[in-house]
Amino acid sequence: MEIVGEPMAEKVTVSVIKADVGSVCGHTRPHPSMIKECDRILKDGVKQGILQDYYVTRVGDDINLFMTHYKGEDNRDVHELAWNAFYEAARIARKMHLYGAGQDLLADSFSGNIKGAGPGSAEISFEERKSEPMMFFMADKTEPSAYSLPLSRIFMDPFTTTGLVIDVRAKKGFDFEIHDVMNRKKTVMSAPEESWNILSLLGDTSRYAIKRVFSRAGIGTVAVVSTDKLNFTAGRYVGKDDPVCVVRAQSGLPSVGEYLQPFMNTMLVAGWMRGSHYGAFFPCSPERSDPTYFDGPPRICCLGFQLCDGKLQGLEPADPTPGMHKPIDYFAGSEWNFARMNAIKASRFIRSHGPFMPAILGPEEMEYTSKPEVLKELEKRLEDLD
Repeated sequence: MEIVGEPMAEKVTVSVIKADVGSVCGHTRPHPSMIKECDRILKDGVKQGILQDYYVTRVGDDINLFMTHYKGEDNRDVHELAWNAFYEAARIARKMHLYGAGQDLLADSFSGNIKGAGPGSAEISFEERKSEPMMFFMADKTEPSAYSLPLSRIFMDPFTTTGLVIDVRAKKGFDFEIHDVMNRKKTVMSAPEESWNILSLLGDTSRYAIKRVFSRAGIGTVAVVSTDKLNFTAGRYVGKDDPVCVVRAQSGLPSVGEYLQPFMNTMLVAGWMRGSHYGAFFPCSPERSDPTYFDGPPRICCLGFQLCDGKLQGLEPADPTPGMHKPIDYFAGSEWNFARMNAIKASRFIRSHGPFMPAILGPEEMEYTSKPEVLKELEKRLEDLD
């Protein structure tokens, strides 16, 4: 007699793909017509049956596309849809002579996958739980490893995440997929057993970054970061990547509040002006993410949606229409004024060092540097020390 088990639940995929393809008057924000064009193309993707749902937003000068579907990660149709959206937005930017028009599009045409073509991506596939809160962190003027410090506190520090002590499933720990973004290697390490070894790698933010976090309680992938480094993708330094991070919350995972907790503390990240300085993370709403102080300071935004049968549920409308959502804007409130004030204080302090380290990055991480030319000019004047 054949025993037939229960059918496996279909995995939903949440894809976040972002790119800077042009902005008004320097590194500020995309023109509204660019956002509108991206919305039009993704709405057509829903009509074609490629997407279940979508949301178009931005942080600073980066356009972020949130997309849900049942086609799995690295799907050609989904990635081509995102590429077309950015391509058309860039076409508008070029027509308007906007700054940096098309700068993150490193290929002339779509070739099957958006990876290696410039835009950053973070995709997460899982079996949807009865209640699936999701949070979308978006950063501007910084690099992928900017998330390593807050994610370490969230998933390894019980003084940040009390759930690591009192939640039976969270207490089982988490596995970290860590990428060496320079040598293109990866490894998986476990916390709490290997916590100190994990931190010994992640402390080198110029090289190592968290790509994924997995639950050891059977919940699956719980966090994904875009770790695409544009400087190596292009063969030259063209940007600090402005990464996104997608996380699942509650019920065996860190709570929404525990995910937000680390951002109340001031932390320095690489990027900022010309991609060559350290600055403090500034938590804010997307509407306040325009760089207003020295091309920054680096912005961090966080939006929240409930996932419902593969679709995004926000505050309105009650019956979600694709693309027409109002998310929870976690960093918009006045309680974050304290963190914002401290971020400005820290940024002003480090800026007082001018062109001296630690205000600027090491030479291997500088997006712009004239040092090679200076040294070449001095070749005949440099003498050996006695």
